[in-house]
Amino acid sequence: MKGQYVVTDVEAVVQPTRPTIVMWNRLEGRPRTAEFDRALKAEVRDALWMLTRQWQTGEYQGEDAGWPVFAKIHMHTTPLTKYRPEGGAPEALSIGTPLEAKVEQLPIQWSASGQKMHLDVRAQVGRQWRRMLSAAGLGAYEAQFREKYRFEVPTADAASAPVSAHRGAVQQYTALAGRCIDGGELYLYLAGQSGAPRASDGITTGSATDKAALDELGDELVAWFASIYRVPAAQPAWKPSSLEYAFACSVQKKGAEKVLTADEYAHGHLDWYAFDHDPGEPGFGSLPALLPAEDPVTRSFIPTPVAFEGMPDTRWWALEDRKTDFGDVRPSTTDLAQLLLIEFGLVYANDWFLVPFRLPAGTLAEVEGMAVTNSFGERFWLKAAGKGDDQSWHRWNMYTLSVKGDDPVQADTSLLLPPCTAPSQEGRPLEDVHLVRDEMANMVWAIEAVIPGVTGQGQSGSEAAEETAKYHRDRLGAPEQAAAEDYAAAISYRAMTSVPEHWIPFVPVHVPGSNREVQLQRSRMLRTIAGDPEPAPIEPRTGLLRPGLDGGPVAKFFVHEEEVPRAGIRVTKSFQRTRATNGEAHVWLGVRKQVGRGERSSGLSFDDIVDVEKTE
Repeated sequence: MKGQYVVTDVEAVVQPTRPTIVMWNRLEGRPRTAEFDRALKAEVRDALWMLTRQWQTGEYQGEDAGWPVFAKIHMHTTPLTKYRPEGGAPEALSIGTPLEAKVEQLPIQWSASGQKMHLDVRAQVGRQWRRMLSAAGLGAYEAQFREKYRFEVPTADAASAPVSAHRGAVQQYTALAGRCIDGGELYLYLAGQSGAPRASDGITTGSATDKAALDELGDELVAWFASIYRVPAAQPAWKPSSLEYAFACSVQKKGAEKVLTADEYAHGHLDWYAFDHDPGEPGFGSLPALLPAEDPVTRSFIPTPVAFEGMPDTRWWALEDRKTDFGDVRPSTTDLAQLLLIEFGLVYANDWFLVPFRLPAGTLAEVEGMAVTNSFGERFWLKAAGKGDDQSWHRWNMYTLSVKGDDPVQADTSLLLPPCTAPSQEGRPLEDVHLVRDEMANMVWAIEAVIPGVTGQGQSGSEAAEETAKYHRDRLGAPEQAAAEDYAAAISYRAMTSVPEHWIPFVPVHVPGSNREVQLQRSRMLRTIAGDPEPAPIEPRTGLLRPGLDGGPVAKFFVHEEEVPRAGIRVTKSFQRTRATNGEAHVWLGVRKQVGRGERSSGLSFDDIVDVEKTE
């Protein structure tokens, strides 16, 4: 190589002779033409140019930043062992059952307003019982069961309006009457809590052998129904006054019982954020069958750098073939979530390493510490992040449990992995209730958008209200609208406007013992029909709004005022179906609560002066 191309003193050439900027954190191509294509390529043909760019970007500066090459983690894992609905008794928790199916299960509404409901389920159980009788050689007793547990077509009167007002319900009753066994009544009789009900009760049997066979089939029918539908055996976790579920689970940890409570669950999927650690809860008591000890685990790993789509490369000349374009994200100045995400992706992307640790479902895990060895051979003992006072706002934590109460207590850094379900299949809503605020009337309305039909399917609440009102008018012989009198004046007095029957009022009342706290009490509008001497109050048709109306003396029903925000809420009830980890299918009746769509106006008003329309 010729001497003119050899640089004998590289430092003298690279080192500037006068003070200047020697480092840049951003390099941009400078186009010399109107086209940007070549400038954006950042072509490199000179090794010295590349070394200079590395020096300019600060890659030759040592930061003594070690790279983790080995990690050993020590943690304690404990399975969830107990479950208790609010106000109920504790019971053993089976990890094989999805927790949503355990918590959300509600009893099937077999009757309402004195009328049978869920004719589809009743007929399904009746068909199953007929098949069981035929398979056991007891088909001769089918006629007796059909007569004892029979479907009766309701008579056309005011009490049977929920059925007689709807053509489809009457047709369903007519099709089942005299042809099918009411399996629902048979199941309710066999599953009764009092006495020892048997399937042969009230059936004339030919021999003691047949009687014993019928009783055995009755037990099999109850077991079959339990395998198809999950029905709460005791107190359900549903709180009607809050329109939410409330329950608690516990684990045996460090010789004591640790209680995890979920007081406000209604969004349809359980995860760690639904639970809080309640240090003031003493526990559920001993269940000797399920008291597993803590399982200390120590494992070794090789940390792996975390990578994600759109992660910027730390080397300037590398090509980032990623799908996420951070430059195309345009957050507003108040959108902190997007700003934090961009800052994490662009600034701290290469600061995270992954140490995989597989945990079984239904486990509470707590990291005691982790020994990390870096590329310099140094070893560090790291504690779990987020330790300190639970009320400290600057404490860094993620996926940790909050501690109930305002007392300055130690933060809970445990990781909860509840036995949740995969995405479940949700049927069409059997009930759909919208609780909305009406500021003009100063009250809350519960609009029954979908009501449960007697056939087991959801029915439009507005259509059912119109059909029921027409049925009562036809029964009393009243016209569609009352005939207006011939007023000479241009105005008239109206005592009250009408509201559709599927709008159920909730009026604000004071909480007993408080002059300021308010709660919402269920009320009833009167069904005013011309010629009706005694207007009857309109009752809600959905089970969500009927607590205190079925199964005993009529009781008042209240909803907490704070549960209905200005946007309102929407509460739906439907059948859910999912499969557990062992492949077993689970079906249950559950409730979801969502945010509403704002305020509504019912148009309810009193003592109005209205213009009289003159007819020619």
